[in-house]
Amino acid sequence: MGINALLGDILIDRRLINRDQLDQALAKQKETKEALGQIMIQMGFLDESQLRMVLSEQLGVSFLSPDQLKPRMDQRLKETIPTDFALANLVLPLDRSGQVLKVAVAKVHDLIFLDNLRKITGYDILTVLATESELKRAIVAYYGSTDFQEVISSSEVDSVAQDYIQEPEDHKVDLEATKTEAEKAPVVKLVDIMIRKALEDRASDIHIEPNQDKINIRYRVDGVLYELPPPPRELHNAMVSRIKILSKMDIAEKRIPQDGSFALQYQGHKVDIRVSTMPIIFGEKVVMRILDKRLDLLDMAALGFEQEQLDQFEKALMRPYGLIFMTGPTGCGKSTTLYAALNKRLSPTINICTVEDPIEYQIAGINQVQVKPEIGLTFSTALRAFLRQDPDVILVGEVRDLDTAEIAIRASLTGHLVLSSLHTNDAVSAVLRLIDIGIQAYLVAGSLGLVAAQRLIRVLCPHCKEPYKIDSKIQDEYKIHADTLYKATGCPKCRKIGYWGRMAIYEVIPIDADIRRLITKETNLSQLRELQREKKYEILLQNGIKKVERGLSTLEEVLSVAYE
Repeated sequence: MGINALLGDILIDRRLINRDQLDQALAKQKETKEALGQIMIQMGFLDESQLRMVLSEQLGVSFLSPDQLKPRMDQRLKETIPTDFALANLVLPLDRSGQVLKVAVAKVHDLIFLDNLRKITGYDILTVLATESELKRAIVAYYGSTDFQEVISSSEVDSVAQDYIQEPEDHKVDLEATKTEAEKAPVVKLVDIMIRKALEDRASDIHIEPNQDKINIRYRVDGVLYELPPPPRELHNAMVSRIKILSKMDIAEKRIPQDGSFALQYQGHKVDIRVSTMPIIFGEKVVMRILDKRLDLLDMAALGFEQEQLDQFEKALMRPYGLIFMTGPTGCGKSTTLYAALNKRLSPTINICTVEDPIEYQIAGINQVQVKPEIGLTFSTALRAFLRQDPDVILVGEVRDLDTAEIAIRASLTGHLVLSSLHTNDAVSAVLRLIDIGIQAYLVAGSLGLVAAQRLIRVLCPHCKEPYKIDSKIQDEYKIHADTLYKATGCPKCRKIGYWGRMAIYEVIPIDADIRRLITKETNLSQLRELQREKKYEILLQNGIKKVERGLSTLEEVLSVAYE
């Protein structure tokens, strides 16, 4: 009995097909010469998971599922089997252990083929099986992509690193040689793949940190730093020089900090990379800030506002004059919220001017000015100039001093809508910060239209989050109304992190007559917070708990950025 008939009998015994279907498939196989299992899948008699299960039993070998067809990226496996051979013969290298190379194939090959494969690779061959269609997809995906770990472990990178190791101790820096090394193919590929991986993983920053015996490369994803496999220590200077060349920095200057930038296209849209270098004990540290220019990030409804908060914010935003302040620490998303507000007001009928340091998003139709203190272009000087430019809406990136605060308030009192940010812990503290800076209380009361605070929390991955029963003590302590919350677990879709993306939690306080009266009486923080509670304006913690109750994030995430 042939192997195909044996497969057919097993399928019939398992009641996966009937005799008539087997006869049809065998008849078609005589014409096409294709594998019997693939023919049955094409004819709709089987699916691939059923075929995988039966073949594994029939042949007595491991049969891999699609998520198991993932080659090791740190073993130079592409160098063992050429691309053309892999595609022509449906062979995928998976793993190397000692002198044994494990490969996935779609059919049981004869001894001659396996001997040829042994000669090509230089390894003994261990085969495992996969369905033909899944194996084809895996081979195309593997040979058509380049992983960061694969690049840093390649023989090309090893060769370049070896050149540096062999340099004598008294080697003098040759700028032309440094530039040449920085533009060698392996170094260019290494920097390019590092940036591309950061974009694929939605990183906001890339850190390159030299240590005595290695280079640390870390990405900041959703506010948390994650470490990547380190490239050879000897490539640090070449990598830094490559980045400096892209950023139009001085590659000869290694003693002082430098700043630069460059732009690139990624998936059809522009991405700006801001670069900063800093000399540390073992060389130059580089930090690259990734600024994605996609305007779909600037939708106020998608940022995290509760509906009542959004209504209050948009009401203040649509007024012809007044002052709106966003508060919070560096990196909490204030700029994104302010840009979203500008995007909401964007219209050919109004004149919008911004003064920023730096300009993080370029928006067509808005007049944006970059602060340059070295030539006297500060926030306050730009603001004074704006008032002679017939503006309707003004964005001041940050109020840092009395001069800027006074001009912003004067602008808001003379018929302009002014948006800005402050570094305070919560919304009500912004009121007292302005008074502390030196603004008269009656001017603060008269100009403020709304103050809001925000923080960023990570969003649970929808594919792997798991429910759990909340402890009653915690439920009572944080006034949580849901009995079941969700926790992070991690899966391939979220890179095993358990979270995917971030959202904001907000504290929004419209400045009404009651709050204005309190401000003019030279109020204190406790009185303002008491009035906030009376008016039932949510604090950051309460707003975050709502996200937790809806299964969007975890209690731990909210408590890491907000408190009572």
